[in-house]
Formats: sequence, structure tokens, C-alpha cells
Amino acid sequence: MSDSLADLHPLDAATLLTPGPDGTLTGRTSPAYANMVGPFGGTTAALLLRAALEHDRRIGEPVALTVNFCAAIADGEFAVTVREIRSGRSVQHLYVELRQGETIAANATVVCAVRSPTWAHQSATMPAVPPADALPILTGKPPLAWLSRYDFRYTEGPPFIPGAAHAEPQSARSVLWVADNPARPLDYLSLAAICDVFIVRIFQVRGTRTPAGTVSITSYFHATSEELAAQGTRPVLAKADSMRFGGQFFDQQGEVWSDSGKLLASTTQVVWFRD
Repeated sequence: MSDSLADLHPLDAATLLTPGPDGTLTGRTSPAYANMVGPFGGTTAALLLRAALEHDRRIGEPVALTVNFCAAIADGEFAVTVREIRSGRSVQHLYVELRQGETIAANATVVCAVRSPTWAHQSATMPAVPPADALPILTGKPPLAWLSRYDFRYTEGPPFIPGAAHAEPQSARSVLWVADNPARPLDYLSLAAICDVFIVRIFQVRGTRTPAGTVSITSYFHATSEELAAQGTRPVLAKADSMRFGGQFFDQQGEVWSDSGKLLASTTQVVWFRD
């Protein structure tokens, strides 16, 4: 690892892309964000978003990101391409693809926009919780590298998985403060990753681990870059829940809030599981 790479925050190193002469970007999976199979999905989402944001024709800020996980990403190198689908005066659609060999391992659509001042209203209400510094940082986490890249402070629905199935399904709701470890100022890349930090809901509801994996995740970025910069390195509040399980799939809903009560992002995903 070069000195310059070693000086980067782990998330920035994990999402680093090198452009080639034909416009193809190359990257490499990071052991710092390793999951049970391949990299943590939030890192992949941040990586694909970064590819779009670094595109030479990109306009404005990201508004929506949809990532489809098409195949397991193997440890090692990958290639990323970005294609402009359509751009208007203020809204742009980009398509991003991650390949390993001939396999499309993940793809994404990114909507960017030039935001302008308008009427604004927030009807959603931030959950009432103790401040982050009043709660302990979660310890005893499973030995997955990516979990060490975040500090979790749960106020509701901690990831307790007893190993024996609950007699009755439990609540899928969790509320927690989250911060990058080591600390990193919040931006769209870290926000995209945080939208996927929730432990798989079915583990919590059933009380046992079962094979499961996100198939598709969509995140909507409500915050401007100025609002993200104002949050700095302070923890954000994250809330997750699910509505229905069955037929090998379940939904997972999420919200990410600033500590001042602004909704920064909302997210939804569909997750496959095997019974």
C-alpha cells in the first residue's frame, strides 16, 4: 500500500477508482469492509455513487441511488463503467456497472440534480432518543471487518440474536446512533454506506441467523451537501423496520437523521432469505 493510500480514510480507500485510457475505472475490494460474503453492501453503494459523482459530465448533487446486487463480488480487482442516460437542464440520469470478468456483479442508477431554493416542509419526526454521548458504544460485535468501521449506539432493538428461534416473531424496529470509525465528515458517500448499516432484520425478528442478502437497495438523499457538511463527524440517528416477510423475500425500510432533527436520507431494500 502506498503512503498516499495509507493516509486515506478506510472508506475513501475502499472506494478509490483509477481511470483508464478508455474511460473504464478500476478498483479493488477492501479487507477493511469485508462481510460474510464479499464486501459490505454499503461500501459497494458508496463506490458506485462515487463513480457517478466523478463522471466528467455529472451535474448537481445526488438525489437518488438504486443499487442491484447481481452476483457475489469476489475479493480482488473489478472494473466500473459509467454511462450518461439522459440529462436535462437540472436533472440527470446515470447508469453505473461493476464487472468482474464477464460477470456484472452490481449495477446502479443515479439521479443527480441541480437543486434550487423552493418551499420546504418536513412532516416526518425524528425519534425521541437520548443523545449519542449518553449511550454506550456497542461491543461484542461479530468478527466481520465492516462492523469495526462503525460505532453503534443502540437505543432500541439491539442486535441480540440468541441462536434459538423466538417463540413468536419479535419487532423488526431498531433505532441507533451511527458514526464512522475512524471519524469522517459526513458526505454523500458515507451517507450512502450508512443507509445499509442495519443488521439484517430477519435475524432480529426470528432470533436465528439464516442465509440472506440484499438484492436491491434504493436511497433517497434529502439533504444538501451544505447540510451534510454541517453534521461534520457527529453521529447520525438511524432507524430501521420491516413490514412483511415471506416467499423468500422481505422489505427493509430505513431513515437517517442529523442530530438537529433533519431527515438526511430515507432508504428501502428488498432482501432474499432462505428458510
